Amino acid sequence: MAQPKIILFYRFTPIADPEAVRLWQKTLCESLGLKGRIIISPHGINGTLGGELNEIKTYIKKTKEFAGFKGTDFKFSNGEGDDFPRLSVKVRDELVAFTVPDEIKVDSKGVVGGGKHLKPEQVNELFNSRDDVVFFDGRNAVEAKLGRFKNAVTPNIESTHEFITELESGEYDHLKDKPIVTYCTGGIRCEILSTMMINRGFKEVYQIDGGIVRYGETFKDEGLWEGGLMVFDNRVVINFSDEAKVLAECEICGTKTNNVRNCFDETCKNMVIVCKACEADESVHRCDPSHTRARQKVNKS
Repeated sequence: MAQPKIILFYRFTPIADPEAVRLWQKTLCESLGLKGRIIISPHGINGTLGGELNEIKTYIKKTKEFAGFKGTDFKFSNGEGDDFPRLSVKVRDELVAFTVPDEIKVDSKGVVGGGKHLKPEQVNELFNSRDDVVFFDGRNAVEAKLGRFKNAVTPNIESTHEFITELESGEYDHLKDKPIVTYCTGGIRCEILSTMMINRGFKEVYQIDGGIVRYGETFKDEGLWEGGLMVFDNRVVINFSDEAKVLAECEICGTKTNNVRNCFDETCKNMVIVCKACEADESVHRCDPSHTRARQKVNKS
């Protein structure tokens, strides 16, 4: 049996009728037996899908027949089979919920006014040629604990909703004249984050073409990336090689671990880093005090 595959992809392009595209994508995925998540918005498409290789190839071929999606970059990784519980295809105002849908402008070439794209090799070249390069994490705090670029700025946020407040807080104003390399899992969050930063006065902003995934595929654990990468399927955390460092610590006992699960408090939507021993010991289960914001959001909903 062939190795199941997972694809990660996005494409910023104007979509006049997102609902029609949603119906087409849903029907296409169902016909091929693919599972995963796809978001459609007026700005384009964002998806992660899993299935057998031949069906994945057919999906890619059919999706690229839509003129706006012709140049979509599909990033492959090995799946484990049944990596997603179901198929979800939805229409949203934004491809990623930064809460700034009217701020993002797209044309047939992608996001207008975003950061300059750097290939993984160019990231290293920039870092080695200048002593003031700053890596800026475009993910949440749990993801950053598991893995990050060396000496990166890692905002203490729970979701992308909080980035606009972070950027306007003044905390990062001292970085506005430095070269900023934004990074995230597959690149899509940085398309938006880099635009938001430029719009707020950051003068030299870059983003990694293909995100951490493409950088890790290129350099494994011999480059500037350290640790594990959180992904949004049943694998939860992946490493790029057997040499990957374990950076995260169990929130209960402090043991080094890459084990991540939903919070023990069902009213909290956050993820927690907890070792297998503490996960098995019900007497120590608790919600970390830092999750207060997540619980409040749930209680208000």
